[in-house]
Amino acid sequence: MQGVVRSFDPDSGEGVVVRDTDRLDIVLAPDALKGSLFTSLRQGQRVNFDLDPEGRASRVRSGAEKDLGLPDQVQI
Repeated sequence: MQGVVRSFDPDSGEGVVVRDTDRLDIVLAPDALKGSLFTSLRQGQRVNFDLDPEGRASRVRSGAEKDLGLPDQVQI
């Protein structure tokens, strides 16, 4: 899945990602950045992520990766 970081607190690791497909706010899992190239996130940053069993964003990675889960978007 792809989305955009709405908020992230580097001290607590808490944050929210807005999912592209339905604009739903998805809370970051506590270990969302574990094993990632990211040590922090910034508001507006595009990311790919998975959902954990609790419905939280996990395994956050670069938004530059191809995401086959979204329909093609029109480029302007």
